[in-house]
Amino acid sequence: MSDMPFLDHLEELRSRLLKSVVAVGICVAIGFMLVIKFNFINLLEQPILPYLQGRKLIFTHPGDSFSIVMQVSFGIGFALAAPVLLYQLWGFLSPALYKHEKKVVIPLLFSATCLFMMGAALAYFLVLPFALKFLMEFQTAALEPMITARDYFDFATSLALSMGVVFELPILLVGLTALGIITPTQLRAFRRHAMVASLVIAAIITPGDLLTTTVMLMVPLYGLYEVSILASSIVYLRKERRRIALERESEVEALA
Repeated sequence: MSDMPFLDHLEELRSRLLKSVVAVGICVAIGFMLVIKFNFINLLEQPILPYLQGRKLIFTHPGDSFSIVMQVSFGIGFALAAPVLLYQLWGFLSPALYKHEKKVVIPLLFSATCLFMMGAALAYFLVLPFALKFLMEFQTAALEPMITARDYFDFATSLALSMGVVFELPILLVGLTALGIITPTQLRAFRRHAMVASLVIAAIITPGDLLTTTVMLMVPLYGLYEVSILASSIVYLRKERRRIALERESEVEALA
């Protein structure tokens, strides 16, 4: 650890925040160009096209199409800027961390990014098509769907973001273990509760029938809980070894 005056901390924080904002701005601009050049909107609307019967998504406000492009551009921009943001976060936190803590931070940040992307990808490529299949074929004999582009992209984005956040569960539990708030033994004792919670969360996040989208999300969610137990056990064992080593050193110093 290193000591730094409070005002110096504020100045460094301001500098790193400014660099992060600039990085996001540049990456959003790059994202905008990519969306326009490679027609990302057409790519992202593929899951719903089979249910439009040859029609296009409609928009009801003159600014909807531009808002959707900016929404996608911001998503791509933040994804591109993630390494810079994580680097700035690491640079700000690293002086306040012990050597053994520094070794954990970067893998945790990298894992958090990967898990979020995995959750968002699972939502788009797997859960979203099944959810649309159920919802777009429900009561179509009496009702005719007329989906707006804003509604579709809001639905798809919220689903991807929700699953991305939920996939951060292992990082949260490992962090709580590192802080000494929970233990692997406690996590194992709550396996049944975790299974029920996974089912409830899956039902909330993914609309659809129980046998497809809900169960489809419940399985990886509970799998993440088991991964969390494994990761938590590794962190806990390392903490215990470090604690025992420190106690032995203290005993040796006391006898000397």
